Amino acid sequence: MNLQEATQLIESIRVNLAKVIVGKEEGVNLLLTALLANGHVLLEDVPGTGKTLLAKTLARSLDCTFKRIQFTPDLLPSDLSGINYYNQKTGEFQFRPGPVFASILLADEINRATPRTQSSLLECMEERQITIDGVTHELEAPFLVIATQNPVDSQGTFPLPEAQLDRFLMRIMTGYPTFEQGVHILQRFRQNNPLDQTTAVATARQIQEIQQLTAAVNVSDDLLAYMIRIVEATRTAPGVKLGASPRAGFALLRASQGYALIQGRNYVIPDDIKAVAVPVLAHRLVLQRGPGSREGQAVELVLQKLREVEVPAEPLPATSGGRVE
Repeated sequence: MNLQEATQLIESIRVNLAKVIVGKEEGVNLLLTALLANGHVLLEDVPGTGKTLLAKTLARSLDCTFKRIQFTPDLLPSDLSGINYYNQKTGEFQFRPGPVFASILLADEINRATPRTQSSLLECMEERQITIDGVTHELEAPFLVIATQNPVDSQGTFPLPEAQLDRFLMRIMTGYPTFEQGVHILQRFRQNNPLDQTTAVATARQIQEIQQLTAAVNVSDDLLAYMIRIVEATRTAPGVKLGASPRAGFALLRASQGYALIQGRNYVIPDDIKAVAVPVLAHRLVLQRGPGSREGQAVELVLQKLREVEVPAEPLPATSGGRVE
């Protein structure tokens, strides 16, 4: 698959999403970026803003297996991974796979499950495999976890530990729609749910090919240094207890490559890095809690460091219009 074919396929997925999702263009771009970069997404927003609908629409747009699981305090790790059960007819133990054996897994309200259950996703998200009773099972490719959580309602929740938050490539917060978008939503859903008419426009194999193309997107050494300067700047910022890790730098690289590709380019520019820096880095920072500290402080800190770190002047690569034919 070449760049032109990939761009057309990405656009067809975006158009499919736009048939259901009103507005949220930047959130859609970031979600597609994570898919191309082979990363996982944490959708964090108040109830009723379309988090689950966005995840379902993406799943319907891809010809991949999709599973959804509602996280609750009584959910067990085996409810995710599956179990070995004794089949009385055959007289043998058989494996019954859980919902993690899917290309796209929607983990709804992930912070309502206990830490034990939350941690059962760590191996799946990082290694793309899961070990059950000493046997390692490979997961489907592509494998994308889309988790949702409500940042406002903390009653009966178990906050995700930093180690688990670090497994998410990006945290996306889309916010409320505008007045015009709100009216459009009511008009679109007045008679029926457009999600019911959504069909797949891309196969699992095509997504894998695009992911390989994403990994080959060119990033100059100057921009690699720019990324590391941003990451290091978060570690020395006032009020930060724990800054971005080397894993965060690698996530920033992958996300920048994915964002560049959905813009129709096979090379990264500084604007790509700026576009993904907040969703990639903000949820990885641990701030010193004190008077006046608040949730949005990490976002503001990353934005501040983006303004402070000098942007390298990088000429366009010597290709036909910056594109690969």
